[in-house]
Amino acid sequence: MQYKRLLITMILALVLASCGSPAPVATESPGADTGAGLGATPTTAPASSPTPSPTETPAALEFTDGLGRTVSLEKPAQAIVSIAPSNTEILFALGAGEQVVGRDAFSDYPEAASSLPDVGGGWGELNNELIVSLQPDLVLAAQINTAEQVKTLEDLGLTVFYLANPTDLDGLYANLETVARLTGRESEAAVLVADLKARVEAVEQKIAPSSIRPLVFYELDGTEPNAPWTSGPGTFVDLLINMAGAQNLGHELEGDWVQVSVEDLIAKNPDYILLGDYVWGGIKPEDVAARPGWDAMQAVKDGKVLPFDDNLVSRPGPRMVDGLEELARLLHPEIYQ
Repeated sequence: MQYKRLLITMILALVLASCGSPAPVATESPGADTGAGLGATPTTAPASSPTPSPTETPAALEFTDGLGRTVSLEKPAQAIVSIAPSNTEILFALGAGEQVVGRDAFSDYPEAASSLPDVGGGWGELNNELIVSLQPDLVLAAQINTAEQVKTLEDLGLTVFYLANPTDLDGLYANLETVARLTGRESEAAVLVADLKARVEAVEQKIAPSSIRPLVFYELDGTEPNAPWTSGPGTFVDLLINMAGAQNLGHELEGDWVQVSVEDLIAKNPDYILLGDYVWGGIKPEDVAARPGWDAMQAVKDGKVLPFDDNLVSRPGPRMVDGLEELARLLHPEIYQ
């Protein structure tokens, strides 16, 4: 009886074994240290391969632009249309010139920008059809552009970022860093900003010992010689003239662009007259000397009516620092020999 029970137990065990899952076969990874001697039979099965996780979609880049709008990019922009000359200069200064596929009519610097398709703008209309045909993944606007232009481009299915004008150099540096993030040029921005700050500091240190602060009339537009236009308080012209160790005659006036009567000019008697309308208007020092009454001013008597490239102080880009250096050199010849 005992023998029969043992036999039945063995048969049941065999039946259950044949119905269950087969036992795993132990294998050894090549070169694995099993701790056993040569030819030893492995006693454990290898760990199962991890299940690959699904590829994560990179998070979109999100920005808040100068109009308070949220602008999203899947990745840094690689095909950019710039519709403001300051933006074009920023893009090229950051090393992103190769990512620019179109530019506005005023974008003439650097020279490489001139070879890009001209999409209009400036004082005229933008060529929206051409902009769309360039298939940009970003249109970079600035304060020279209107909110209506931005909306029109957005309605055409384009991504537009509006870069507001800075009010000081710290704001300029922040704009450079913003455009760097938009274009994937953060490392270039860090180098550029550090260099600009060092140059500004060098100017400040150079002129700091000087007690001379000449009075400067900066002419924006002398089309009306008896009431020329100048730059008022809070503008970059005002800021940079002050940083260059001089006084802006327009600082005490109201408004960004202000007209001054020739009588007031004669009364204030500036030490220097800088012709910001030299480049675009062709106004020369001899033209100023020939204006009725202007020869009474000290600047005209001393030959201190000087041409100046207004682009260096009117376009809020990296060349603002070039403008500061040039102003300091012109207004403090006693320091810059």
